[in-house]
Amino acid sequence: MSTRMKRGAYDHEYHHKQSKYVVKEYSSSTAMEERYEHKTQSRIQEVVTSKMGDKYVREEPMIRGPTFLVRLRSHTVFEKTHIKLCCTVAGFPLPSVQWYKDGSILGMSSGQFLIEANGGIHTLEIPRCSTDDTAQYTAVACNSHGQASSQASVIVKRFRVEEESCSYAWLPYTAAMLPKIQYTKIHITFLEKFGPVFATEGDSVTLTATMTLSPNLANLQPDAQWFRDDTRLSDSKWVKIVTGRGITSLTIPNLFKDDEGLYTIRMVTKGGTAEHGAFVSVSDGPPPVAGAPGAPMDIKIHDANRDYVITSWKPPNTTTEGPILGYFVDKCEVGTENWTQCNDHPIKICKYPVPGLFEGHSYYFRVRAVNSKGVSKACRMSEPIAALDPTEFERLHAKRLGGNLDVVSYHDEVEAEGKPPGAASGMCASETDRTYVVLSWKAPAYSSKAPMWYYIEKSLADSGAWQRVNTQVPIRSPRYAVFDLAEGKLYQFRVVSANIYGASEPSEPTGPIQTQELKGVPSAPGQVISTRETDTSVLIQWAPPKEPNNLIGYYIDQCVKGSADWTSANHKPHKSTKFVVSGLTKGQTYVFRVQAINELGLSDESQESAPLTVKAALTTPSAPYDIALLNCDGHSVVLYWKKPTHNGGSSIKDYYVDKRRSGSTMWRELHIPPVTERLYKAEGLTEGAVYQFQVYAANLAGLGTASKHSADISCDAWTMPEPGPAYDLTFSEVRDSSMVVEWKKPVYTGSGSITGYHVEYAKKGTSDWTTANETATSHRFLKVTGLEVGTSYVLRVRAVNAAGLGMASMASDPVTAQTVEGSQEVSCVVDEKSGDIVLSFESCQLNEGSQFVWKKDYKEVTDFSKGIVIKTEGSHSKLIFKNADKEDFGTYSVSVTSTMGVSSSHTITTEELTKMLALSYEIRHPVIPLKSELAYKILERGRMRFWLQAESISSNVTYKFFANNKELSGADPNKMGHVLATGIIEFILDHFTEEDEGTFTCQIADGGGKAQSSLVLIGDAFKAALAEAEYQRREYIRVKEGPHFSEFLTLHVGEDCSVSLVCKVSNLKKESAFLWYKEDTEIVPDVKPDMTSGVCKLPIKLFSLKTAGVYKATISDDRGKDMSQIDISGKVFEDAINKISRLAGASAAELAIHCTATGIQLQCHMKYYTSEMNIAWCHGETKLAHSDKIVIGGTPAMATMEVIEPLEKDKGLYSIVITDPETAHKRTLDLSGDVYEKAFAEFQKLKAEAYAEKNRGKVVGGLPDVVTIMEKKTLSLTCTVCGDPKPQVSWLKNGADVIPDDQYVVSIDQGRFASLTIKGVTMEDSGKYTMIVQNKYGGESVDIVVSAYRHGEQIPEARPTMTPKTMIPPKLPIEIPQPKSAQPPPSPAPSTPSPAPPKTGRGVKSPTPTRRK
Repeated sequence: MSTRMKRGAYDHEYHHKQSKYVVKEYSSSTAMEERYEHKTQSRIQEVVTSKMGDKYVREEPMIRGPTFLVRLRSHTVFEKTHIKLCCTVAGFPLPSVQWYKDGSILGMSSGQFLIEANGGIHTLEIPRCSTDDTAQYTAVACNSHGQASSQASVIVKRFRVEEESCSYAWLPYTAAMLPKIQYTKIHITFLEKFGPVFATEGDSVTLTATMTLSPNLANLQPDAQWFRDDTRLSDSKWVKIVTGRGITSLTIPNLFKDDEGLYTIRMVTKGGTAEHGAFVSVSDGPPPVAGAPGAPMDIKIHDANRDYVITSWKPPNTTTEGPILGYFVDKCEVGTENWTQCNDHPIKICKYPVPGLFEGHSYYFRVRAVNSKGVSKACRMSEPIAALDPTEFERLHAKRLGGNLDVVSYHDEVEAEGKPPGAASGMCASETDRTYVVLSWKAPAYSSKAPMWYYIEKSLADSGAWQRVNTQVPIRSPRYAVFDLAEGKLYQFRVVSANIYGASEPSEPTGPIQTQELKGVPSAPGQVISTRETDTSVLIQWAPPKEPNNLIGYYIDQCVKGSADWTSANHKPHKSTKFVVSGLTKGQTYVFRVQAINELGLSDESQESAPLTVKAALTTPSAPYDIALLNCDGHSVVLYWKKPTHNGGSSIKDYYVDKRRSGSTMWRELHIPPVTERLYKAEGLTEGAVYQFQVYAANLAGLGTASKHSADISCDAWTMPEPGPAYDLTFSEVRDSSMVVEWKKPVYTGSGSITGYHVEYAKKGTSDWTTANETATSHRFLKVTGLEVGTSYVLRVRAVNAAGLGMASMASDPVTAQTVEGSQEVSCVVDEKSGDIVLSFESCQLNEGSQFVWKKDYKEVTDFSKGIVIKTEGSHSKLIFKNADKEDFGTYSVSVTSTMGVSSSHTITTEELTKMLALSYEIRHPVIPLKSELAYKILERGRMRFWLQAESISSNVTYKFFANNKELSGADPNKMGHVLATGIIEFILDHFTEEDEGTFTCQIADGGGKAQSSLVLIGDAFKAALAEAEYQRREYIRVKEGPHFSEFLTLHVGEDCSVSLVCKVSNLKKESAFLWYKEDTEIVPDVKPDMTSGVCKLPIKLFSLKTAGVYKATISDDRGKDMSQIDISGKVFEDAINKISRLAGASAAELAIHCTATGIQLQCHMKYYTSEMNIAWCHGETKLAHSDKIVIGGTPAMATMEVIEPLEKDKGLYSIVITDPETAHKRTLDLSGDVYEKAFAEFQKLKAEAYAEKNRGKVVGGLPDVVTIMEKKTLSLTCTVCGDPKPQVSWLKNGADVIPDDQYVVSIDQGRFASLTIKGVTMEDSGKYTMIVQNKYGGESVDIVVSAYRHGEQIPEARPTMTPKTMIPPKLPIEIPQPKSAQPPPSPAPSTPSPAPPKTGRGVKSPTPTRRK
């Protein structure tokens, strides 16, 4: 049995402190006497180590990482002498120790070093030192919970130090002396990195990083170290770490909020480290009860004793939940799953002493939070902790028995009878809290076999009244926690030692000890400042609270500006006053706030930060490059350079140019202030001297790095007649086979003016230059064509004058001939409303700071005096010609900055421009079309409304009204206005009198269009209008001022037999409400009432007795309410039915025959049919009634009558009569002779087909479309079939019959379950298999594609055939079994379509069969 006891074992004698002796014989050497005291202590330590395993009665009850109790010491010795390095290590499980020399594992094969491990004591012995042993020695202690190390330097001196001395001799003994070693430098490059993770409690997450090593040496692999917030992580039940072959991963299988933090992978080599980190956010999981708080976290165990522990934890954030009322602490004994609650009532602080533990037992602990809504989930359980006496092993001592023997035992196991113990001493409080104090004291010297225990007494300070503390169990160790003290009170304590022979005198009392007072939560943090970090994160900083009150950390909340939806940025308290909030939305604006927390809870929120829009932080720009010489006159040079590839998030503001003489190291700035263009003339140079130049770029963030210095430039004047180089080559409209290049003309023109340019291009990496234009172009742009798609090119430009071809420009950066994905072209149209000519472009890319730049003939459009307007909305930009003329032809281009070269162009030719100008004139100078001419309408109070309606009008429309050639005024009490949406223009004449007889005219002008309309009101027409106006004036006085019904509810039947309720309301305003009711139940119509016209309609769908009843309409507002009611029953209903019958009868079509599987049906189509109509069916002169034989019915579109199972007697003349009070509508059909025979034959056919379809052979389901299977496996194709009689099943492979044998097994079970089993599938078994199911009523065949593959090969992607399920027709004639009895069969219900056969899942690929091992 190992030193660790098996689970569940319990040493009864040991735990009742019966004597145990450990005896060891030592050497009798005299030299050992001087070291006896040291060995005594070592023996005690050995006993402690040996008993530690027995102490834990549960497996892994106390988990501790390695700790060096005694560390290594440095030594300086002479060569050929003996040296021993010693250290003492503690930890559980007992750590193992590995020795290193200068970072390399110490080799033991030579016998030069001797290593010994005795319990926790480890030694390294060098029997005979040499100068080669000078080094730094390291002892690394490891167990499953971590590692620790201790270092010491050993310096070995030669005997003649004055001649040969060690390079370390001058160092002090305690210095960490490392010889200078040249390590192999290993470069680590991360290929794939993990990013920020946003997860929820209970999820799992894996962080993975892949890398390359250079050089990749098998014996020098880097050490992968994972950290969470600078805490080293190791493999455990919470975290799984896997490293190897250029990849390392960390997996957290079950996330808790304790796991939130900054995770860093640090690859450590002898030559340095490479690291990468990202934040992992763990939010609260779904609570057990809605509104319950999140779980607490980070539970810790303090002051573990034999019957109690003290627990502490951190509170959760409560951004949206209610405040926390307290916490429950639970415990569970290791080895069980029984959690019990430790406190009956919630405790308000994040610290709680748990008493009542059993000595030697190990426990887990967890915490739950409580608010008004309920209890949270439990936090992650603590590490197991054992209830032990922490001072038990301090009572061990060693006693020499004589000779070479000694014994280790407890002080209280020495035979000395009959005496009480002495008094304890040194009593003090090692920890104080609000309601408890942890006391410790020094045990008295004691030597007796009788057990000793202690009593604790307490007293309020200065009261003199001592009271014994009820400890429930005897106190055996000199340390105990006294609970249930009053908060903020002063206490004194003393201790009494006792055994069975009596008690000692009380110890000296402690000084006054005051329990802590509850100070409250921290004050709110100070000002919160947010600064830009990246395009998805923000750096938050704040001032700490003025009253921290045992501050634990901070919670940070975030909120989108303008909303009140606050969310937590972190879910575990953050200790620093800085925090990077990740996972934000680029371009969104946020505000932030901070709360401080301590063990009592959360502080008030800080003030909100200033709103901040998320975008990448500004950085300095990269360096300019490619400095070129454009001209030199012997005293100055003109320089040009290319702009930085990265502007740092802000536009380049300035450039700084430095110069130096070639061969010098001193740079001098050329100009103050800086230049803003990339063209600079450096003056004051010495003719013939050779210079070098460098350039810096600057933005808002500061000065960037210097460019690479230029090549040597000799200050010699240019005198050649040819032009100098062009410069500043830019590209646009890059397509798969072409691109447009632009440039600026040379600074040096040579002996004459420039007459043109040649553009040359070459593939990247070659010097084979091709001239793009054989004839020189006079423009400073050219479209280069004939390029290869996907190929990168460099271009240059040469200017031409009368003297010849000039110098080539500096080659451009490589440009790839490839169209930007999603690119669109510029469109040119004439606006149909305004007549403007519009060039429009939609960008496929748009980034922050992107701008549209429009050019004409590749010169930016800057002159807007001629009516050119540029409008940009989002990714859409327009160049608009308000006043286009014949000179506006040319090439118009647009480019979008801060994109991947998005640009396009459109060339307007003179012919195209002429057509567009003509169309623009027609649009701008139209004749305004009118929908209706000038008309009048008499309004309430007798006002006259003159109005007309145009097809469309603009907001610039003007109009005038005339009466007998005299212009009418629109001032009060008259009114004049228009409605843009409808094109209506109106004039309301307040008082219409006899003087107004004559002609009324309206004139309209809109843009360039005009219109006029007149209305003549004379004679009888005028008299009728005047009479109506006077009537309306009188009616207005009669009618109340509030809303009312001008026309009450009526029932209207339309020509299409539609039925609706109609009424009209008047005197309405915007707030007037119109409602419909039936039997006092409100009806919500599909279309709201038209309150503008006042006419309100309620359609009654499928009018019948079911829709009859009392209908009511109401109109109301704050001025009053009016109602209209109609009872649709009795005569009203009959009149409506009669009108419907008249209209439907008039529309009735001739009778038509429609055969079904149950009989012969006669149909009469009409506008509307309902059973309430007076309709009669007749056979000859006999009126038919609905029965099992005759089924009378219909749909809203037709009336039907079906003869079920027709017989000879059913032949004859059939008629339908639709009767209304005025007339009768009759339609007839002679169902006899050939008509009957054809109908009867069709009925028999449909009946037989229906019977065959019902009983034919079918595949109900189960077969896949495709199957992929590995060789040597067994394939079973099984499905369910049906049919009456039971169908026959056959199988085909690639069109040939499948012959059953040992490999192919065909079976059908119970006539329903058919299968084909292929044993030991081979590659030859791949193909198309067909299953045929058939009986005398027909059947169907189904195809299955089988694809076999070999082991280790990729599973083939098999596709199903496009052939649908093939139907097999029945054998003709179809025989229908006759009923056994002669009784006629019962009449079926009205025929309905036969249900479609069930689908069998065709077209869905079957899963690959499971691979068996």
